[in-house]
Formats: sequence, C-alpha cells, structure tokens
Amino acid sequence: MRTVDLIQRKRNGEELSPEEITWLVESYTRGEIPDYQVSAFLMAVYFQSMTDVEVGAMVESMIASGERLDLSSVPGPKVDKHSTGGVGDKTSLICAPLAAAAGVKVPMVSGRALGHTGGTLDKLESIPGFRTNLSVDEFRDVLNRVGFAVMGQSDEITPADGKLYSLRDATGTVESIPLIAASIMSKKLAASLDGLVLDVKVGAGAFMKRQVDARKLAQLMTTIARRADLRAQALITDMNQPLGYAIGNALEIMEVSQTLQFSGPDDLTKISLELAARMIYLAKVTATMEEARDLATSKLRDGSGYAKFKDMIAAQGGNPQVLDRFDLLPNATGAMEITSPRGGYISHIDAEEIGIASAMIGAGRDTKEDSIDPAVGVILEVKVGQKVEAGGVLCRLYFTKEDRIGEAAERVEDAFRISSTAPEPRELILEVVS
Repeated sequence: MRTVDLIQRKRNGEELSPEEITWLVESYTRGEIPDYQVSAFLMAVYFQSMTDVEVGAMVESMIASGERLDLSSVPGPKVDKHSTGGVGDKTSLICAPLAAAAGVKVPMVSGRALGHTGGTLDKLESIPGFRTNLSVDEFRDVLNRVGFAVMGQSDEITPADGKLYSLRDATGTVESIPLIAASIMSKKLAASLDGLVLDVKVGAGAFMKRQVDARKLAQLMTTIARRADLRAQALITDMNQPLGYAIGNALEIMEVSQTLQFSGPDDLTKISLELAARMIYLAKVTATMEEARDLATSKLRDGSGYAKFKDMIAAQGGNPQVLDRFDLLPNATGAMEITSPRGGYISHIDAEEIGIASAMIGAGRDTKEDSIDPAVGVILEVKVGQKVEAGGVLCRLYFTKEDRIGEAAERVEDAFRISSTAPEPRELILEVVS
C-alpha cells in the first residue's frame, strides 16, 4: 500500500477497506508515515467523511495500537463519561466523583485541550503534583482504592489516538464527526466498561454547531457502543454560552470545588447531576432514573462527592488542599476587566469566541508542541438573561503575559450581545440518544 494512494482515494470520496484503514493507523503509530501525509488524510476525511465500516475499522485499529485496559480484577460496575468538548465544560470532574460516591467505579481515559475547548487532563494537571501519566497497574490500583481514576493516552493505551488527537488540533480537522467518534470510542472501548454516558455539545462553543450534526455524532457513538455490547446513552446539551463562569484550567478547578460543595453555578450543577444520575442508572445501582437522580443529589449535598474528588487527587500525587486553598493553585499575575458599553440584558455570549480568547492567552494550544499556562483564563460575571448596567463588568481576563491580551480582549468584547429585552430562556439538555 502507498499512503498517497489512500489519501487520493479518500479525497475523491471513495471507501477504504478495513485493511487499508488498519495499515494506515498502524504505520503512522510506528512512525513510518510522516505527519504531513496523515494531515492530508485527515483533511480528506474532514471533507469526504467516512462510512460506518471505515469508522469501525479505525476504532479497532486505534485500540489495537496498544493494550486493552483489563479491569476485570476491579469489583463493581464500571461506567465512564465523556464530553465532546465545550467551553467551561468541567462536568467530568463533578459527575465522576458523585457517581463514585454512589458506588460506581469510574475509569476515565481522558483527553487534552482541543481547538478552543478545554481538556480534562490539562485541568487536573494544574493541581500541583497531579499525575495523569499512570501505568495500567497504577490506574487499576487507584480505581480499586478510590473508585475513580483518570489517565490519558499513553504508549500502553490507544497510542494511535494520542498521535492523531494532537495532529487534528493543529490541522483544523477537529470538527469531523467520524474522527471525533473514533477518538472517543477507541479510548472508551479500550477499557472493559459496563456503561458509558456521552455528553454531546451543540452550539457556538461546540464542534457541532447544528443539532442535526450533534444527533448524528451521538447516534454514531451509541451505535459503536451497542455493537461492542456496551450500554450507552448520549445527552445532547447546549453550548451556545460557556458552562458555568470559569474558563481556564486552574480557574475551572476552583469552580469544580465550589460546585462539589453545593455552591456552584446553576447550569453546571444541573447538567453534572444529570450526567452522574445516568452513570448511576447505567451501573444498575438504582432501578429507575428518578432514584438515580435522588442518589446523585444526596451525594452532592452530603459532601461525599467532594471527599471522593479529594481522595482521587491525593491518590494520583496531587495536593487535595487546593480545593480549600485556591492560593495553592497557579494564579495569574494580571487581570483585565471587560465592561458593558450600555445597559440592557445579556442576549448572547459566544462561547467559541470566549474559548479562543482564553486559548490565545495560554489556556489552549495553537500547535501540538505548545504548553498550557494553567493560571490564565476568563471569569464571566454575567450569564445570558441577566441585566447589566452601562459600565458594569461583563467578565475578567486573567493573564501572565501581555503580548496577546489586547487581541484576546477584543474577541471577548465581541462575544457579548446586549439587547433591550430579556431573551427567552434556553433548554440546557436538548435530547437523549440511547
């Protein structure tokens, strides 16, 4: 086989055989195909898409690039949760400890910042000492002892996805439905799970801008799960404005702490509880969804989810005191207020513009080699529907370098729309696909 032939055929909209997909993934993982050729292949997929057979072959070859994560030695039901990516989306760090506190084992194989969206691993690594590069044995040990563990791609687990993930971010091919599905489902099916809850974001701050595309992605991923005999449900949720108030890695850890102490934003709390409840239900801890919702809420109110998150941080080398003392987290050295030019109601906050601005000042990556500045980001002071006075603070930018702060501030200013009347309230959870 020749890589250029596969690129040309996919560029022309042809279907590749499972053997060709497997050869391409395996050869790239071994370093036998250069980044520039795989970049061309990814762009061809972006424009021409892939069939279900091609996606299935890609998932299997990405799993086969490393070890399967055998969790049979870990007692109890094992359910994971994954988001397709949003701005201010830190729900994994809330719903997972809540579900774990309810008796669910939560093995999370997570990703990093991609495009304008944040990454669970980057958020956790803003905690001093926290390790995400666990070996399989260390991962199992934490899962056994705590009931909740998080790791990223490694040389052991889906290394092919690790290489393709960062390449997609640097080549403008993040939004491809088959590539998103293959990336997420290869990580999830590499582990021996009993259930999977998917949060498929749609709107300005999501990779899927239209609900019809979000539905296609949700259906594709739940179909892949069903063929692997994995119980799965997908929520399609709104991402037209940032979730919660904090955007940026350490800033989001602070908001996670507040939410797990039952003092977080309403939207973040609501969706985190629903995701936790579905994890509990798929684990068959409760017989009904209503019972699962009650149990998730009780684990939030009694503080056991908060305690579980602290236990996980300590077990993975981090300092759990950061949840009580935010000064122990990385803190920005500069701040800038963005104020409202006139009075009125906030009718729209473009989540993508906020995410791009946050990435500009260091919270995300422009290239796969870039490092993250864990301290920087944006804190909203208002949400859609709230009234603001002329000169009132819309948000604050927190930064450590001034070289791109002016450009980022302009993007943030443009993200806010103010009208004379209050907008109609939007639903947060739009659909359930199962």
